[in-house]
Amino acid sequence: MTITDDLQKLLDIVPQDLRQILESHPRRDSLVEVVLDLGRRPEARFPHSAEYLSETPVTQEQIDDCISRVGIFGGDNRAGIEQTLHRISAIRNRTGKIIGLTCRVGRAVFGTIGMIRDLVETGKSILMLGRPGVGKTTALREIARVLADELNKRVVIIDTSNEIAGDGDVAHPAIGRARRMQVAHPENQHQVMIEAVENHMPEVIVIDEIGTELEALAARTIAERGVQLVGTAHGNQIENLIKNPTLCDLVGGIQAVTLGDDEARRRGSQKTVLERKAPPTFEIAVEMQERQRWVVHESVADTVDTLLRGRQPSPQTRTVDDTGKVAIARQLSVVNGRGGQQQAVGEESFASARPSNGWRSSGQMVALPVLSPERERVGGQSEFDRLLDESFNYSESIDFAAPRHAGPNGEDLPLHIFPYGVSRHQLEQVISVLSLPVALTKDIDSADAILALRSHVKNHAKLRQMAKARHVPIHMIKSSTIPQITRGLRRLLNMDDPELADDRELQLFLHSGSDDEMDALEEARLAVEQIVIPKGQPVELLPRSAQVRKMQHELVEHYRLKSHSFGDEPNRRLRIYPA
Repeated sequence: MTITDDLQKLLDIVPQDLRQILESHPRRDSLVEVVLDLGRRPEARFPHSAEYLSETPVTQEQIDDCISRVGIFGGDNRAGIEQTLHRISAIRNRTGKIIGLTCRVGRAVFGTIGMIRDLVETGKSILMLGRPGVGKTTALREIARVLADELNKRVVIIDTSNEIAGDGDVAHPAIGRARRMQVAHPENQHQVMIEAVENHMPEVIVIDEIGTELEALAARTIAERGVQLVGTAHGNQIENLIKNPTLCDLVGGIQAVTLGDDEARRRGSQKTVLERKAPPTFEIAVEMQERQRWVVHESVADTVDTLLRGRQPSPQTRTVDDTGKVAIARQLSVVNGRGGQQQAVGEESFASARPSNGWRSSGQMVALPVLSPERERVGGQSEFDRLLDESFNYSESIDFAAPRHAGPNGEDLPLHIFPYGVSRHQLEQVISVLSLPVALTKDIDSADAILALRSHVKNHAKLRQMAKARHVPIHMIKSSTIPQITRGLRRLLNMDDPELADDRELQLFLHSGSDDEMDALEEARLAVEQIVIPKGQPVELLPRSAQVRKMQHELVEHYRLKSHSFGDEPNRRLRIYPA
């Protein structure tokens, strides 16, 4: 990691007696800023500490002498030193006279973005968050240089206070081939942002300190034109932006939605819920908690939706040691007291560190109702969350008789099942396609088992009483869908290991897939349930990536069907065949 700071040019504007102290100071190389306030002792600030440089208070003459050595102060009360990255900020009295200065050291640090270089190369828009002084602007400057010099992109920097590329008309070499547009008046930053897109054909726009609603709207306009955005905003975490009415549009905006009685009852939530209004302007967010520890939200949309559901997201935590080695870990969110452990994803250089997608489970994919993102979306408890909670609170079967066997002996086949609240048509489809030794009966007295929806069993005491009187076990499924019915019948016939299935189901529930993965799985499920099984016809799916196709293969295998990938990349796709 290389650091350049031109520190001597900053010291040259400081009063002579203070300059001599700083030039010989043992911690000179870690100096953060020098503070000069009228009538108070001059102060030097270092990381995690500060000290006075003199016992003599600062005079107005000393302040005026410093002002004469720097550039003109702009509308944001900031000035700079030409060809450097240093920033001098002024404090004025009520008449406009400068009575205090903060002389901040600006450093170009090369190699600071090793922790997120893989994200920068994706071409997605990235938002950097963090408290003042944590290094947001330094990282922004290095990202601009890497994009321009190493990735050969057309980069334009909107440099409102000349902090990124330094003061003066000639940009600092730290930004490489990136171009810089200065902003005459800070209140016009949003106009310059739009002007950059319209006049200079950038592939990437870099913005420091997005702080107003107009700037947030300009950023959305730029993103919708297909330009990659890299910017910083005030706030430590994404939660701060969600609660900030001025900047919440950066993460998609928040709106209150009033649900109907039936929908609120189905979700198990209040009638008025919060949900995300639109896709986020920035697809990736990086919370810079410390200089060597960053928290990465790879999908801002998923993070916001998770927070609005009242749950904690599972972002990556990336750290780097003194040798430059990056360690990546993921904090699993706590769900009903489970989870919460730190899961190591990798500990290596970024060339090979890649997060797991969260959807893959060991062995065969579990039978689950695959929900579309729209059905799973925010507002109280979603259907996905409700099913998970119920899976923790209720056992899968209730047996009122002596310890039962998972399935009958050979002489008892076929197994007579009394369906309660389950679609008879879908039951017959599953039994026919999978050739299961099961017969449906309308007489509970002749039934070997009852297959019922969990909600029906929970709310109908009469059914439990009848089953108990006749010593007929009740087997529950979560919903009347083909995957759930298939899983329930196979477990009744002792064709699956229930404990192993529950473990895999829990692993699947604890992770959230991206919208593309959810769409692909929903597409495969609908194809199987609506065409392949009922009509006996093969179906071709849309082209998908190799990783997503593998997930589709696993889902198809659960239905005991065959699938095959064909075609050339990037148009390679799945074909699903009838049994």
